[in-house]
Amino acid sequence: MPVLCRPAVAVPEYTITREETLELARTLHAGHEQLPLVLRLIGNTGVAKRHLVQPIERTLAHPGFEARNAMYEAQAKARVPAVVAEALYHAGLEARDIDLIVYVSCTGFTMPSLTAWMINTLGFRTDTRQMPIAQLGCAAGGAAINRSHDFCAAYPGANALIVACEFCSLCYQPADLTVGNLLSNGLFGDAVAAAVVRGSGGTGVRLEHNGSHLVPDSEEWIAYKVRETGFHFMLDKRVPGTMEQLAPALVDLAARHGRDAGRQDFYIIHAGGPRILDDLAKHLDVAPDMFRFSRDTLTEYGNIASAVVLDALRRLFDEGGPAAGATGIVAGFGPGITAEISLGSWTGAEPERPSRETVPLGAPRSAPLVSPLPTTATVAR
Repeated sequence: MPVLCRPAVAVPEYTITREETLELARTLHAGHEQLPLVLRLIGNTGVAKRHLVQPIERTLAHPGFEARNAMYEAQAKARVPAVVAEALYHAGLEARDIDLIVYVSCTGFTMPSLTAWMINTLGFRTDTRQMPIAQLGCAAGGAAINRSHDFCAAYPGANALIVACEFCSLCYQPADLTVGNLLSNGLFGDAVAAAVVRGSGGTGVRLEHNGSHLVPDSEEWIAYKVRETGFHFMLDKRVPGTMEQLAPALVDLAARHGRDAGRQDFYIIHAGGPRILDDLAKHLDVAPDMFRFSRDTLTEYGNIASAVVLDALRRLFDEGGPAAGATGIVAGFGPGITAEISLGSWTGAEPERPSRETVPLGAPRSAPLVSPLPTTATVAR
């Protein structure tokens, strides 16, 4: 069965703390009639720090949708190669071993997809399949895992690469004073993550079953309104309570395959906010500590959209991983309202790895990939 290997995760070098975010909200929106509510919501996110692709002064400016999207493309091309190389190294593969690239992002747009640039630049074969996913938001990390699983099951022995590139700070809208948008200003962070799904071999989560669930008539709960200034994030007040509808989907999928969703050994869950995790723990009747990897991602990086599940999985690897055969659930939640759910178990031994010098990066590691934009990324291990 396909195996989801150790992810690589990189966060940009610029940071903003919760205290700095709250002070900015007080300063920028001093006259807002709902400021006390906004401050309380931001304070309750559980986010202590977030990473940004630009200094906060540049983040707060809005040079226009065109300039923002150009920044997205430049930053993606600067930061994706090293993360991809790290993910390939963890999986013991090289670019030429990859048969499918699933690229997920909801914070910028390019056509052709960045997958074409990656194939042309980073040493992938020209017959590598491309699967860009742009409109599943935070659920896209789970969707990428599930579509990679499906592909590797359909083509035994094939390998898939997942890349999640999210620069949420480039969606900041200074003139949008809706409560949902102001909350997002204190919740979302920037990150790039990548992971390989090996068709055979490898250490990590053996992907055994997957499923999707859509909450009926919830299309407007999480959405973008595309306006002249770009993507405007819309967040309905009903979103924090969605686990009442989504938890049964996890329970049902697990039960169909002879499992108890509340008695798994590990959980890799999208951390949209602390209430999502608290409610899911309650509905599944599991200890809150079982979601510690997701909580740590939320605390240290904020909601990094589709990259959350990969970072939470990275933290499970960093802890040493569970015992062989341990069972678990991976789940991403996002617009729709959509859940993408995987059932798996822990397997494998560390693969033989290619020399780092043989992993194609498209440019020497010591050389800046884009100038004069800042390009240094911290690879989270």
